[in-house]
Amino acid sequence: MTPDRSDLLVDGPWEHREISANGLRFHAATAGDGPLMVLLHGFPENWWAWRHQLVSFAEAGYRVVSLDLRGYGASDHTPRGYDMPSLVSDVATVIRSLGSADALVVGHAIGGAIGWSLAATQPKLVRRLVAVSAPHPRRLRKAVMTDPAQLSASAFSLSFQSPWAPERMLVRDDARRVDELLHRWAAPGWPDEPTSAFYRQAMQVGNTAYCAMEYFRWAVRSVPRPDGIRYAASMRAPISVPVLQLHGSADTCVLPSSAQGSGEFVVAPYRWRLLDGVGHFPHEEAPERFDTEVLAWLADPEPDR
Repeated sequence: MTPDRSDLLVDGPWEHREISANGLRFHAATAGDGPLMVLLHGFPENWWAWRHQLVSFAEAGYRVVSLDLRGYGASDHTPRGYDMPSLVSDVATVIRSLGSADALVVGHAIGGAIGWSLAATQPKLVRRLVAVSAPHPRRLRKAVMTDPAQLSASAFSLSFQSPWAPERMLVRDDARRVDELLHRWAAPGWPDEPTSAFYRQAMQVGNTAYCAMEYFRWAVRSVPRPDGIRYAASMRAPISVPVLQLHGSADTCVLPSSAQGSGEFVVAPYRWRLLDGVGHFPHEEAPERFDTEVLAWLADPEPDR
């Protein structure tokens, strides 16, 4: 039986809701009351990536919103709109639709890139930014262009550029490719079978695989085009909000050396933390360590530069 979006609405100490924003319907899991915190997942995940933080951050006094990005989970799956400016607009309008003037933004991988981009272009909407396994986009571009090791680690994104074949490969054999990528990028021991099964199921919902590929296609194909050039120019704006950057020492997708140095683009307080023995998914592989780092930083009124 083909999985349905309703299969992804897992019960827990959170509420599932729809948010109308940017002309689309977004699904989010929400919990807690207090300052707004928006959680943005990466590939190949969805809102459920933040299940641990929905509990711990809500208990710490935050209104936590774990969003399904455009094309993922139970959010609208549009045929286009996977360029970074559109994704930034999605998150900006979600924050406004939730009735908040700004938000604490926590983003993993692609979600982290959206967070960096939002902070650069609409800083008044970002109170603080936590970038997880996500270098500043300019730092990552430099690493891909100058470091053969990162170019090799990023080869998967080049394999996603051809039409149709990558998404078919992604869902073939019960989305076995999703399981392979999760294991390749994480430290040994993660994910367990139920976690892998959930993400494999989610990738088979509707045209999620196509939408997921479109993120990578725009990132590569736009580089020489006017839209990509405009986006790159917008990222020259210095980041003027406090940033915590968390990275796993065993990340084989985005190498730690590629992430280090992102502070060069931040003029506000900035903190770098390398989590030993953790791979590309710190918030899932080591949730207690991850949460401790984030909550301690958020409680610090003057985080270090």
